[in-house]
Amino acid sequence: MLQLRSKETLDRGDYGWLTARHHFVVSAKGNLANGPLGALVVWNDDEIAPGTGFGHHTHTGMEIVTYVRQGVVTHEDSAGNVGHTVAGDVQVMSAGRGISHSEHNYGEDPLKLFQIWLLPRRRGGAPRWDSRSFPKADRAGRLIALASGNPKDTEALQIRADARVMGATLLAGTSVTHALDGFRHAYLAPARGVVLVNGQRIATGDGVAATDEGALTITAEEDAEFLLVSAI
Repeated sequence: MLQLRSKETLDRGDYGWLTARHHFVVSAKGNLANGPLGALVVWNDDEIAPGTGFGHHTHTGMEIVTYVRQGVVTHEDSAGNVGHTVAGDVQVMSAGRGISHSEHNYGEDPLKLFQIWLLPRRRGGAPRWDSRSFPKADRAGRLIALASGNPKDTEALQIRADARVMGATLLAGTSVTHALDGFRHAYLAPARGVVLVNGQRIATGDGVAATDEGALTITAEEDAEFLLVSAI
């Protein structure tokens, strides 16, 4: 089953320094049709103005994956980690039993990112943070694992959730088919371009939820870059 979550159906927030589009409902007043998919509970499409960002705040019991679409995000946390993640690259944070962090855009252009929250397979544990470069050439025409709860995905950033975060770039007219390999749920959103997912058209700003599909065939209507998250 596929559920198109067009940008018109997504909850939005506009705080001046931050504009956000929520692919998953974040409050009881939101669009309850856009509910969680197993361990996948949040997918925010954020744009952060230059010279602004999220001040220090605390998380517990969550795996947070950030995919930078444009600009550079600067991360600092209470565990002493400081890092800069650039467009096309990924950072992960396991909140564990608790961590305080900040995320800022110190650049001159808007910072655009996907932030994805996943429930851990068990709560607690020491918090951790990591970041890695993923050259787009390595995922041209194929999906690669960017973050994964499976230690066999040795090139991916490790997370403590029963999920995989994958990315690909496709030229117009090309396709890739991905078997979900036991994952019941999946969610796909383009970072740019337009794709067809099992025949359903998904443009930048939209997303599509898949449940019990078995496999997804993604075809680029125009040159595209997208993320696909599969979860139990």
